[in-house]
Amino acid sequence: MDSKQRVIFIVPCYNEANRLKIDSFLHFFQNYPLISFCFVDDGSKDDTASLLKHLSEQNAGQVRYLQLVKNQGKAEAVRQGILSVSNEFAYIGYLDADLATPLSEIPNFIKIIEQFPDLVLVAGSRISRMGAQIKRYWFRHYFGRIFATIVSQMLKLPFYDTQCGAKLLKANVASQVFKEAFISPWLFDVEVIFRILKTHTDAAQSIYELPLHQWEEQGESKIKLKDLLKVPIELLKIWKKYQW
Repeated sequence: MDSKQRVIFIVPCYNEANRLKIDSFLHFFQNYPLISFCFVDDGSKDDTASLLKHLSEQNAGQVRYLQLVKNQGKAEAVRQGILSVSNEFAYIGYLDADLATPLSEIPNFIKIIEQFPDLVLVAGSRISRMGAQIKRYWFRHYFGRIFATIVSQMLKLPFYDTQCGAKLLKANVASQVFKEAFISPWLFDVEVIFRILKTHTDAAQSIYELPLHQWEEQGESKIKLKDLLKVPIELLKIWKKYQW
């Protein structure tokens, strides 16, 4: 990967001061100097902002820091991060701050999207299988399978896992897909796919689900019960907006 093919990953952060794996990021920076990160502090109430500011100052070549004054949710944090860098990189991805998808998976995303020029999106997929280490709480797994079945019917695609927090897009596509705000702060991945399908009707050529080698549930989810209760309503709103 040459300098013209630089990649950046957006990492949304909300109250991550005690669980952000700084050592993992520093080790990755040393081994992959052409891969950058933009950490977006989504109005954290702990020391996340000062931690990220220090990290960006000490690693100015690879780390950027964007601070949102008020908490706006994961979707908007990722959106603001992508829009802030969309004109500078060939590929833009996003990754959860807890590194449930470890940084070691990133080169696999880049390899796929560079190998197949028609692809505009590579999406991580948490497929439990022999040879992989996918560790999920059983109740989240089964809820996820029900959710995925419904979403697949909405998208008219055999999408296995829309909600994995690791994705990589071509920058020109990302700037268009993330131009407008999303309906849901947590289900925005579904909208991302819908928006891609509006301009790339051949999903088989433009979207690739990449089975992860490793993924591990990290602590409690930040999605509250009231957010889960909104899932059917928000899915319906998304379907109404993008149905064709």
